Amino acid sequence: MDHKQLIADSLAQVIESLDSATIYNLLETPKNSDMGDIAFPAFSLAKVERKAPQMIAADLAEKIDASHFEKVVATGPYVNFFLDKAAISATVIKDIISAGADYAQQNEGNGQNITIDMSSPNIAKPFSVGHLRSTVIGDALSNIFRKMGYNTIKVNHLGDWGKQFGLLMVAYKKWGSKEAVEANPIDELLKLYVRINAEIENDPELDEEGRRWFKKLEDGDQEATELWQWFRDESLVEFNRIYELLGVEFDSLNGEAFYNDKMDEGVQILEDKGLLQESKGASIVDLDDVNLPPAMIKKSDGATLYITRDIATAMYRARTYNFVKNIYAVGQEQANHFRQLKAVLKKMGFDWSDDMVHVDFGLVTKNRQKLSTRKGNIILLEPTLQEAISRAKAQIEEKNPELENKEEVARKVGVGAVKFYDLKTDRTNGYDFDLEAMVSFEGETGPYVQYAYARIQSILRKADFVPNLEATYSLQDAESWEIIKLIQDFPRIIKRAADNFEPSIVSKFAISLAQAFNKYYAHTRILDESPERDSRLALSYATAAILKESLRLLGVDAPEKM
Repeated sequence: MDHKQLIADSLAQVIESLDSATIYNLLETPKNSDMGDIAFPAFSLAKVERKAPQMIAADLAEKIDASHFEKVVATGPYVNFFLDKAAISATVIKDIISAGADYAQQNEGNGQNITIDMSSPNIAKPFSVGHLRSTVIGDALSNIFRKMGYNTIKVNHLGDWGKQFGLLMVAYKKWGSKEAVEANPIDELLKLYVRINAEIENDPELDEEGRRWFKKLEDGDQEATELWQWFRDESLVEFNRIYELLGVEFDSLNGEAFYNDKMDEGVQILEDKGLLQESKGASIVDLDDVNLPPAMIKKSDGATLYITRDIATAMYRARTYNFVKNIYAVGQEQANHFRQLKAVLKKMGFDWSDDMVHVDFGLVTKNRQKLSTRKGNIILLEPTLQEAISRAKAQIEEKNPELENKEEVARKVGVGAVKFYDLKTDRTNGYDFDLEAMVSFEGETGPYVQYAYARIQSILRKADFVPNLEATYSLQDAESWEIIKLIQDFPRIIKRAADNFEPSIVSKFAISLAQAFNKYYAHTRILDESPERDSRLALSYATAAILKESLRLLGVDAPEKM
């Protein structure tokens, strides 16, 4: 139930000058719960009624029908509403016990398709923490939109084409060996890539040689194609091992190379519509009318660019998936590219371009320094995840040495810690990579939330608690009310996260709920024999269900024991 709407409707019956919708938007949440759950400020009525706000608030508190509330009181210029804790807690707990993991499932999407372009690492380069954000943000958004009733298609648009492959071929032929690459593919290919970029500074001819090899690849040269396929296959073996560790799967691995034969159609439409112009031998689309720099579609030598390929990609996805949203989880530095892409597609007559969303995010840094593959300044993700698992295991050994399945729990905690830390950050902000802070069991971390869930499971096991749908579980104390208000708000939290393409809304909610329960646990003897014992256990059960579902939406496991 939307209690704000109930209050707005009740107030509208006694306020002639404001309608329910206007009142709804004026309602506030008091900073101190002792002042009530929802408040109406009477300031806006002072001019109309020519009375002091305090007098208006007192009049309204007397006139309003308080039968739906615990009490309604005037405090200064505010009308404060105290909700019926007993009735609401009984309803919320029963709803969660009944629905389980389906609590807060919504049908806004009605099964419509959303494509999510995510992860997209470059072949023959190591998977670094720089790729983590796109991967986990895209995965979390997929879970959140599925919870909203959409069907999501996760696309790993692999960087498997481009001049860098020409450079890598040159480096491999000059300094590489088949045995070294097969023994340790990504590390060896990275060394070659870093070396040739360093050598180019002294020998620019190497750059031209790289261009020539890439042209051979584009023309279907057998040696170039075989090298490219080998680099791609070896890289995917490495990537898939990391994705398995992260618990991330994809519906499509169509990368840049997939669109090699699909670009001509887009270029032809631009020509037919008279949108292509020549500029210094290159083909461009003028975007002056939308205050953007021109989009270069073909270079002077006829070579295509990222935007040429992305036009083909968007057209393919629109046809294949009939999307209602086409999301790109890609860093902020590409913002101008996506503005240009949308503008060009709009000029081509594709109104579905309005449904393309660039979900941008800030950079991951190390010691406040930007990471760079080309300069060899990167943090490799796989060893980082293994180190996180090792740190988690050390803490488990210290806190609970008798725990069974320690390796499995450590994996869930370590990997979950890295993912959660990324997802608790507002995505438009960057963050500095700090493994020690990530894996801590204290503070606003994934392990802290996981530990709160595991603690509740321990309480429920001790009590041998099994929820009964026929029972009425009802609570009125202040600590339990704080939890009830949070878990009742879970459907709106998910809606907000979807509307804002912002997984951190779910992460911050999970932290708040874990903190609220830990406070409750510290102040309330849940297992003591009392008339409220079963209701307290039922509240704990409901809290655990919402914590577990919050973590699931973020792609994080919830161990039953820690």
